[in-house]
Amino acid sequence: MAHVVVLGAGLGGTIMAYELRDVLSREDRVSVINKGSVYSFVPSNPWVAVGWRERETVEVDLAPACKRRDIALYPQGAKRLHPAENRVELTDGTSVDYDYLVIATGPELAFDEIEGFGPEAYTQSVCHIDHALAAKEAFDKLVAKPGPVVIGAVQGASCFGPAYEFAFILEKALRDAKVRDKVPMTFVTSEPYIGHLGLDGVGDTKGLLESAMRAKHIKWITNAKVQKFEDGKVIADELNEDGSVKTTHEVPSAYTMMLPAFRGVEAVRDIEGLTNPRGFILVDRHQQNQKFQNVFSVGVCVAIPPMGKTPVPVGVPKTGFMIESMVTATATNIARLVRGETPNAEGTWNAVCLADFGDGGIAFVAQPQIPPRNVNWSSQGKWVHAAKIGFEKYFLHKIKSGRAEPFYEKLALQVLGIDKLKAVKFDSE
Repeated sequence: MAHVVVLGAGLGGTIMAYELRDVLSREDRVSVINKGSVYSFVPSNPWVAVGWRERETVEVDLAPACKRRDIALYPQGAKRLHPAENRVELTDGTSVDYDYLVIATGPELAFDEIEGFGPEAYTQSVCHIDHALAAKEAFDKLVAKPGPVVIGAVQGASCFGPAYEFAFILEKALRDAKVRDKVPMTFVTSEPYIGHLGLDGVGDTKGLLESAMRAKHIKWITNAKVQKFEDGKVIADELNEDGSVKTTHEVPSAYTMMLPAFRGVEAVRDIEGLTNPRGFILVDRHQQNQKFQNVFSVGVCVAIPPMGKTPVPVGVPKTGFMIESMVTATATNIARLVRGETPNAEGTWNAVCLADFGDGGIAFVAQPQIPPRNVNWSSQGKWVHAAKIGFEKYFLHKIKSGRAEPFYEKLALQVLGIDKLKAVKFDSE
């Protein structure tokens, strides 16, 4: 009998626990360690920040589904991982031992790396439901007293899609409130060009996003390295290709929302052989750490090198479908190890993304997410907004029901020709 522990219950961790329960025997144990017992659908946070969603509509209590699926839930949260001892120390002083561990913690938000950054200082955030609710209060103040807005992503950020989404969602909300004409908008990003997305673009995301921003009268600054945030002002250097300073901008702002860089969470940081200098988990093509070979990792906490050199540091995003691909590979490989076999499953790391703009949006498919690609496609239209709403409802239902991949999802992916796993080659015995 094996005990598999999942550390973290976000998008990757929750689905990870469900898939493990599907592939392991009933005698094997599955446990989840998380801060609290509530799952929050982070992609809905931009809607929360303008009042289009409430907290209760984007959260699910995991306890009933975990109980129904025979998954033990530890809501105390982790204080420190001790991989040499095969145990996780919890915040209440107790420990959980494991035979296999999947790290799915998500990131820590590195607001402290820039002066004046974060919800405790001069900027808003949509990275957490509590941040989004605070951003909604700031939005109400903006509507009551309009002024300039700055949206974007700072140096070292890797999650650019939500920044673009929020810029357009906010623009739509301001139009609905009849104050858009009083709110100049500027998009400030560390990307070398609009639509880079940390992926060197997907299809014509550069052209599509630049055109959309011109149509909505949103100005932009690329290759931006933020010096600091002040009350009513964003100070950022715009860099040349060689990294020298081209211009220093002081952009007025009554409302600022910029996405931060990420780093690994404190519970796993600075463990030699497990993490890189930023605290992200080192894994091979099977999602397995090579020093601690009973440790796997999925999601945003996985270490992925940047696409290439850019004037300002830019990370690589881990999109939802890419994370689910990691999850399926990890579940398959752990099940093989439990049976005494060797890991052989690799995730495709395909990306399927719906970027909602409030009344339209852009969709893209990258197969695989990291170039060179077999499929490199993007498109736009009002259908993207409707599709994003449908996906939100579907995914929350999936989490609430305790199902990793219902039949109709698997069928739809097969019809579209999108796979979670690379073709597995079995070595002869």
